[in-house]
Amino acid sequence: MVALALLACSTTAEAHDTMRDQRLPTIGRAPDFELISQDGVRVALVDLRNKVVAVTFIYTSCPDTCPLLTAKMAQVQDELGPKFGSKIAFISITVDPERDTPDVLRNYAQSFGANLAGWTFLTGTPQSILAVAKRYGVSVTKSVGSDVDHTFLTSLIDQRGTLRVQYLGVRFDIEEFRRDLLSLVEEPE
Repeated sequence: MVALALLACSTTAEAHDTMRDQRLPTIGRAPDFELISQDGVRVALVDLRNKVVAVTFIYTSCPDTCPLLTAKMAQVQDELGPKFGSKIAFISITVDPERDTPDVLRNYAQSFGANLAGWTFLTGTPQSILAVAKRYGVSVTKSVGSDVDHTFLTSLIDQRGTLRVQYLGVRFDIEEFRRDLLSLVEEPE
């Protein structure tokens, strides 16, 4: 598991070349979920239909990689302008639901300047979180102490609910990520 975690942290996903490919690849139907937001409201993936969605897995007490990923997402959020929230949504799902209550998630979101009009932080029961993580290809293991080892995988879902691209690790190119989000917004429905 440690080797997988190190691989996930150091690998840049080579998903495609958007200049050469006219459309992003299609992986398959995005796994649905229904979890609890930072505001205590149930949120399902189907609620975000007609928006491009980026899904990440984090936990708020993570000492290193999760804050890097969240900061990267916050930077992209700011660069998307008015399309963020109206046409593009971010979802961050905790892998530590025992500690990451809605209040904790709300404080974490605010500390990174997350625009909650377009970015939702989700929690749920440990069983539901593990099930969602598994369906997205994310491995989660509690380690001794308070750390949670997990795969860093960011998934892009198009407006129809199709999983299109997954970025492994946190060192992916944010400009490519931003362009991919915008290219999915521009695709005909």
